[in-house]
Amino acid sequence: MLGACAGPPAVIPPLAGMVWQPDNKTLDPRGNWQRLGATELLVQWTAVDGVAYVDNPLLPVATQRPPWHRIAGEAWAQGVILGLAGRFDEKAARADIVKLAEASVVLAGLPTPLKVTGWYFPVEIDPTWTEAPTLAPLLATLPRPLWISVYDSANVGPEALVQGLAKWLPPDVGVFFQDGVGVHAREAHVARQYADVLSAKLGRERVRVIAEAFRPQTGGGFRSATIGELRPQLANYAGYRIYLFDGPHYVPDSLTAEIAAAQVPAPKAQ
Repeated sequence: MLGACAGPPAVIPPLAGMVWQPDNKTLDPRGNWQRLGATELLVQWTAVDGVAYVDNPLLPVATQRPPWHRIAGEAWAQGVILGLAGRFDEKAARADIVKLAEASVVLAGLPTPLKVTGWYFPVEIDPTWTEAPTLAPLLATLPRPLWISVYDSANVGPEALVQGLAKWLPPDVGVFFQDGVGVHAREAHVARQYADVLSAKLGRERVRVIAEAFRPQTGGGFRSATIGELRPQLANYAGYRIYLFDGPHYVPDSLTAEIAAAQVPAPKAQ
């Protein structure tokens, strides 16, 4: 009887893109993420902790750099939202936003083989950061289209989150909302409510969703989410441009195949 009452499995919508947080272990990202619909790559940063992954006149350059020309030819990177200067440690990034913005201006002006569709300033915003409004004049120095990311670690709720953000965020800056599902901050249907409230206030075209493709693992650290965990999570965001965080660390080919299969509706019972 339980089986008879159960509905068909949720269908995962096509994904807009993949996120890549470059570190020394993932400088050569490879995957089949175009199978999921992904054509855009969000690169979290091109310089982190004072070291750049691109030639530039300001910062030291890493001894090993990503193969940018190869990445530019990938089907899942036909558009690239290019992250600028950041830090791994969030507190350090927030304390250094002026220098990060200055370095970002330089990085954004460099030639690249990538098909850049926008830029991303990788200093993440949440309600506990009371100095966030000081970002506004710094964001004004960066090129457009420009994106930032937002999350709610304090669980103040979507209305409070968007009210605080709308007071200072420039009207031509877009928002990636981090869903918090991977760290068990909230369930996906609640994350959908956040996206809806943000869209109602800021405009649908300014809001995209970052879906966390990881989960905490026993003993510390994180593992890839299972298809059983991802299916309801991603299905909840239908209608939004969804970006998985992140491909090189948590979305191997085996999981890509499972997600792709879950994007096909189950055949109707005869």
